[in-house]
Amino acid sequence: MKKKYAFIPLAVIAIAIAFSFLPGKKPMPVFDVHLHGQKNMKEQLKSLEEAGVTIAAVSTSWNLQSTYAGNSSIRLLYGLMVPCPGGKVPYSQQQCFDDGKEWPNVAWVEQQVKAKKIDFIGEVLTQYHGISSADEKMFPYYALAEKYGLPVGVHTGSAGPDHGCPTFREDMGDPALLKPVMQKFPSMKLWIMHAGGPFLPQAIELMKAYPTIYTDISAVNNPAILPPAQFAGLIKMFVNAGLEDRLMFGSDNAPIKTVLEAIDQLDFLTPEQKQKIVYENATRFFQPAASK
Repeated sequence: MKKKYAFIPLAVIAIAIAFSFLPGKKPMPVFDVHLHGQKNMKEQLKSLEEAGVTIAAVSTSWNLQSTYAGNSSIRLLYGLMVPCPGGKVPYSQQQCFDDGKEWPNVAWVEQQVKAKKIDFIGEVLTQYHGISSADEKMFPYYALAEKYGLPVGVHTGSAGPDHGCPTFREDMGDPALLKPVMQKFPSMKLWIMHAGGPFLPQAIELMKAYPTIYTDISAVNNPAILPPAQFAGLIKMFVNAGLEDRLMFGSDNAPIKTVLEAIDQLDFLTPEQKQKIVYENATRFFQPAASK
């Protein structure tokens, strides 16, 4: 008995193929530049993978951070948290380093850099320590970053509740404090975390003055922290200032799909601009580590 076959017109096939290549149909690759360790690491990494994250920069306690290697298809870059107020990571209160110190030995840090165990310096937590990001205690670490071409990520702006750091000072999160740092280390690649928070004009002014400075939009892209209308206004300010090529996505451990959706809903951005923010800008900023 002969089987009957249904033939699909070639025109229908051509239309189907064309639609499969329409812009926006494929998920954009994502580079998360602001990630911290969690005890449920595998669950955390799985949610990132499902959201399209292909590269992430993680910083947390030294011991917890070391457990991340080999647990995901995501390309992970590793940071150095410094200084650790009271020797502990804010919020989680894990001991930062085995010796319990706030400031890791500079010679030890350089050894880790040479051993390819540190890809960036950050999160710089001077604000939680109650001191300026331009405090001279940071200079040896900045010098290493400049020497080895490592990016430096500095916490700026406000902080959430229950961080466990009584020495925290919001005024020490003003990006303008970084001016003397850039004057002393002019070739250092630096990124302002949280877009400067309430110090937005200062962040924009600093970025316009120094082309090696980028910013991540972690925390401010979380609707539980900043209402969507205010987030949209913030992004417009950076774009209108000509800085769309230096905005980088970061989750700061917020629900990854929620903070990505916050960017997707910015209808004044083109798909190309969104791709810059969630992936391309960070890939350029973190070279050559991002291409390993």
